[in-house]
Amino acid sequence: MTTGPLTKVFYTGQRGALFGLAFKTALLTVLTLGIYRFWAKTRIRRYVWSSVSIDGDRLEYTGTGLEKFLGFLVAVVILAIYLGIVQLLLFYFGLHFVAEPETGEEALMQAAVIYITLLAVLPLMLFATYRARRYILARTRLRGIRFGMDAAAWGYVWRAILHYLLTAVTLGILLPRQTYWLEKYKTDRSYYGDARFEQGGRWTGLYPAMIHLLIAVLILGAGIAVLALTEDPARAVPLAALGYGWGAFGWVFYAVRGRRYLDSMKTLDGRVGFDARPRVGRVIAIYLLGSLAVGLAGGAVFAVASGATAMAVGPMAGPGGTGPVGIVIVALLYLGAFSVFGALVLAFITQPLIAHFCETLSILDAGALADVRQRAYDKGGDAEGFADALDIGGAI
Repeated sequence: MTTGPLTKVFYTGQRGALFGLAFKTALLTVLTLGIYRFWAKTRIRRYVWSSVSIDGDRLEYTGTGLEKFLGFLVAVVILAIYLGIVQLLLFYFGLHFVAEPETGEEALMQAAVIYITLLAVLPLMLFATYRARRYILARTRLRGIRFGMDAAAWGYVWRAILHYLLTAVTLGILLPRQTYWLEKYKTDRSYYGDARFEQGGRWTGLYPAMIHLLIAVLILGAGIAVLALTEDPARAVPLAALGYGWGAFGWVFYAVRGRRYLDSMKTLDGRVGFDARPRVGRVIAIYLLGSLAVGLAGGAVFAVASGATAMAVGPMAGPGGTGPVGIVIVALLYLGAFSVFGALVLAFITQPLIAHFCETLSILDAGALADVRQRAYDKGGDAEGFADALDIGGAI
């Protein structure tokens, strides 16, 4: 970890402004049958990026909705061909999807088809995760200098699969090893201009962040032991409930403390360091209070939508049902309500989390950034097309 003067990171986004932008772009997405979502995500990112400032300089997002839309179309064609080949191979071996299985054999075959297809898609999901990060970095600037990332997605794919298998075989004991080495693979291939990031530290340094997950496992183990000894489920239920609750807390604790350790061990060009201090309690409070606010406001919106639906559609209802016009009105009202709900999540949960992680981050010796030079323009590959097509690109 480097040393030097600290430079704070600030986030200046406003809840009302983001809510208005998210709601407006969500409605445009509904009216365009989903096509505008690529431009919507681009506009939201530009707002969020421009709200992050480092020593008076703001981040800039330069991606466009058009390149994301075109990347999505290409990804859909490739995925359709790939999944078509997978299904043909399964059919060749006597496996095919059954709409309504009537026998145990058909149910087993359907389950096999679903799980084999999911496993076949997993490498593409990992590929999409890496490529999405590469695209975002390639479209992010600070002081006019572009970020970037090496084209090494397939190397990430096979490493991630091996780490997942190792974590599963060891019943989660080697989760810190998986977290550290996959993060190191991505970090060591990331750049700001001509300066390269490097992930320092050791994977064993993540074990303190895992303490509450281990406690949860012990509690669940105790519950299983009580059930085996007493054969009374009622006695095991309190331990099971406590174990699952502790496990949920433990996962948040691991995610926040793990991110704190990894980010504090990163360096840029061996000169610039980072000091990350996100707080577990604050993150949990944001989730809980934000979920409460979203739930109350979202419930009110859906209640209004239901009332408006009854008033608008009621007079149209006849012996044959609501009719096509009524169905369209109902669909638009409820899609509008869901648009409000999504905007509320962004404003009350996502943005406060971004603000917290930004404002608890400091840069050590940020003056060295002045020596960084521009890097070559990166076309960005599929522009997150695979991530959008596989529905893992929803996050900003």
